[in-house]
Amino acid sequence: MDAWRHWQLERDENDCVALYLKVEGRSANVLHFGVLNELESVMDWLEQENPAGVIVGTEPGRAFALGADVAEFERLERREDILQMVHNGQDLFERWSEQEFPTVAAIRGYCLGGGLEFALACDYRVAEDDPGLKLGLPEVKLGIHPGYGGTVRLPQVIGDYAAVRMMMTGRMVTGKGATASGLVDAVVPQRQLYPQARRLLKSRRLSPSRARWYQRCPHGSILRRIIAIPYYRSLRAGIQEKHYPAPYQLLRHWQRMPFSPYRALEAEAESLAGLVESSSGRQLVRLFLLREQLKRQHSDGEKVAHVHVIGAGAMGGDIAAWCAMQGLRVTLQDTEPARIAPALHRAKRLFARKPHLARESWDRLIPDVAGNGVGAADLVIEAITEKLQAKRELYQWLEPRLQRGAVRATNTSSLPLEELAEGLQEPQRLVGVHFFNPVARMPLVELIWHGEDQTAALARAGRFVRQIDRVGVVVRSSPGFLVNRILMPYLLEAARLVEEGVSAATVDHVAKNFGMPMGPLELADMVGLDICLSAGGVIAAAHGLEVPSILRQHTGEGRLGRKSGSGFYRWKEGRAVIGNPRKAPKDCEDRLILGMVRAAVHCLHEGVVADFDTVDAGVILGTGFAAWTGGPLQIVKTTGVDQICARLENLEQAYGGRFAPGPGWDSPQLRGSEG
Repeated sequence: MDAWRHWQLERDENDCVALYLKVEGRSANVLHFGVLNELESVMDWLEQENPAGVIVGTEPGRAFALGADVAEFERLERREDILQMVHNGQDLFERWSEQEFPTVAAIRGYCLGGGLEFALACDYRVAEDDPGLKLGLPEVKLGIHPGYGGTVRLPQVIGDYAAVRMMMTGRMVTGKGATASGLVDAVVPQRQLYPQARRLLKSRRLSPSRARWYQRCPHGSILRRIIAIPYYRSLRAGIQEKHYPAPYQLLRHWQRMPFSPYRALEAEAESLAGLVESSSGRQLVRLFLLREQLKRQHSDGEKVAHVHVIGAGAMGGDIAAWCAMQGLRVTLQDTEPARIAPALHRAKRLFARKPHLARESWDRLIPDVAGNGVGAADLVIEAITEKLQAKRELYQWLEPRLQRGAVRATNTSSLPLEELAEGLQEPQRLVGVHFFNPVARMPLVELIWHGEDQTAALARAGRFVRQIDRVGVVVRSSPGFLVNRILMPYLLEAARLVEEGVSAATVDHVAKNFGMPMGPLELADMVGLDICLSAGGVIAAAHGLEVPSILRQHTGEGRLGRKSGSGFYRWKEGRAVIGNPRKAPKDCEDRLILGMVRAAVHCLHEGVVADFDTVDAGVILGTGFAAWTGGPLQIVKTTGVDQICARLENLEQAYGGRFAPGPGWDSPQLRGSEG
């Protein structure tokens, strides 16, 4: 038997082989080229030995497989190279599926993308019963679709209707959903995983699990075209094909899929290659890799066990609840129990999303009016009102009560940390940990530094962010930091357009047509116009902008947005009542988007964050900026500095100095070839 780096074999007395995947040098199993090449060698050995059966799995505590190595996709530029890679994977899994001996995938934890495609090539699948079990083909979220036979095999196993929905949305299923759909043959406790797999091998059923005839849709039939109609309608209601072609292309591929398995796999490869080549596909893959890179920056070191949150308002209360659900002990402080009660009510709704974690989450979330948890906390997060003096007074009370080594963090969205740290004996222990609303949905947290000797505090804050399944971006303190600095020109310009007579629905329609997940005015209403006015005033004063009078008018009239029932929109049952858009005025899109692009260039020039990629990743993760573009700086790189500057100069002449290009456009990072 050969010695393999990524695959380990054990043969039992019944002549069954257990094949364990443990990718060398990786904390998680990823099917990179080296792993797949070794699998080919493993199959050579297995075919020679012809065992009674093979169980593919992993050691306890290690997930089955997270899929292919996306970084290898990014490095392929020529279509022929992309097709060669896809064909190699398809041929390998097709060869596995045709083995004479029976095969079982014993699945633990995540089984995604290429990992699930490998499991689908096995005769049977059995999974460990665990809350962390997730199976899916999420490739559409990366701007591509399955390419190692997944589009062909998944419909055979769970039926066309369920398979198309699963692949188009990229949604993952848990154990209950996997067994109900037939994706796995059984979900069993950990101790029974391999015994159950051996029983399936021993049974040697003549017909491994397959979808029933009524779950299948005949290949090439008019029925497929009819069934696709509501799917297309659903897609068009949410995303545009010109920005996110992957689900549309996947649906077309399914409609036209040939009956011959060989031709179906070839059609899958051709369809996938087109997506990998596309600008949208490349930018979404780039974003995924940037996100993974940011996660790795804060992955090692001492964990945070106890978090104390001061301020049980919308942000503080939701931060506390999220931390408790992620396994941390949390004490939540405010001036009186009545102020904490609404936060606990919101926590109840959050915990209800994961009933199996609810009881433990409640046990970890402790109301603490007196602030007794301060002295025991590893990290204290302040989330009180955005008033400089109020925060300084709190820090004076807080500083002598902190335990040695504890980090003090502020969730301020706009106040410079240099000013907040004035008067502190240990200012280096104050860092920004800025969450975005809603906390449970927005993945980004800004980690803000303001002076020297903050490496230790930033590192611990970064590890905390990773513990609670969020992505941290290190940002230098400056008014608005990174995300709000870039977002505010967008919100202010949208308000100014309404002030000029453009309807809110029209402004928001233009933004969503560009690819933003929500219009700026609906977003402003959700955040609160009083908060927008406060933060906007700070950022505008620092960066040469003006706050439109309509914001002051609305807040003066008590029209604060969703929380008051009216703002730019009237709100009913938590939803904005948005009318039909009209024809947008000239330059509307440029006025909204290029203000953000301009601010992003200034952030890069001023060193607010480390580099080009961090700006783009931060803006997309923090604001939902149109991901298909790759981010505001990628727009500059793709379109060209001279063209963007010319458009800004035209806007400056027509609408004022807020569009003057300003400094930073000579950066080599902006003038490189398309990324």
